[in-house]
Amino acid sequence: MDGRWVEVGDGVFARRYAELDLTVGLVVGAERALVVDTRGDERQGAELAAAVQAVTALPRTVALTHAHFDHCFGTAAFAGSPVHALPRCREVLTTTAARQRTVWAQHYRDRGDHVTADALAGTDPPLPDATAPTALDLGGRITELRHLGRGHTDHDLVVHVPDAGVVFAGDLVEQGAPPDLGDADIPAWPATLDALLGLRPRLVVPGHGEPVDAAFVAGQRDELAEVAALYDAVRRGELDAAEAARRSPYPEVPWP
Repeated sequence: MDGRWVEVGDGVFARRYAELDLTVGLVVGAERALVVDTRGDERQGAELAAAVQAVTALPRTVALTHAHFDHCFGTAAFAGSPVHALPRCREVLTTTAARQRTVWAQHYRDRGDHVTADALAGTDPPLPDATAPTALDLGGRITELRHLGRGHTDHDLVVHVPDAGVVFAGDLVEQGAPPDLGDADIPAWPATLDALLGLRPRLVVPGHGEPVDAAFVAGQRDELAEVAALYDAVRRGELDAAEAARRSPYPEVPWP
C-alpha cells in the first residue's frame, strides 16, 4: 500500500497517497500528536495508524476535515483517541455513510480493485465523538481547529498550525485536479478561501495533491469566484446552464 511522509514544517507532516491523490496530516507536539483525517476504510486507516506510530509514540488525537469517505472512514484504527469534528460532520456522516460505502465500493469493483472494494464494503465508520475545540494544546504547540465558512461542504474544518505557518485545508483546496463541487456551497466558497488566506499561511496542505503556497490558493479562489458568478447568473435566469458550462473554468458544476 502506497504512502510517503512529506515534512512541511518542524514536526508537521503531510502523508501522500497515489490512491485518489489523497493527502492527510500529522502534527507533533511535546505531549501528544494530532492526526488530520484517517483515509477511506478500515484497512487504509490501519496503514495510516502504523505510519503515525513509526513517527511518534505520543498519544494521538484526531481531527476530521469533513464527512467524505476518503477522509474519515479509517477512523476505527484510532480507537481510544478523541476524534474532533464539527457537529454537522457527525450529522452528515450519520445520514450518508451507507450510501457512500455502496457507491464507492461499486466504483472500486468496477475498476477491478476488489481488495479496496471489499475493505470499504466491510467498514462501518465510527462517528466523531467530540466537537472540535477552537484551540488544541499538543504540549508546547497550539493548533487551531477552525470553521472558516462553507465551501467544499457545509462543514469544512481546517487545522491551522500557527508556529509552523501551515494550514491543513481538507478539500477546500485541491491541487492536481479541479475542486470537487458535488456537495459544495459554490457562492460561499471564495469568501471561505479569503478567510483561509487571512491566516497568512506559509504553506497550505490540500486534501488532494501536493502542498501549495498562498498564491496557488488565491488562484483557485479566483477560479471559484468565476464559477460562483456564473452560478449566480444561471440562478437569476440571465444565463443557461449550457453556456455557463462552456465558460466555466471547472467541469461538472451542479448548476442551479
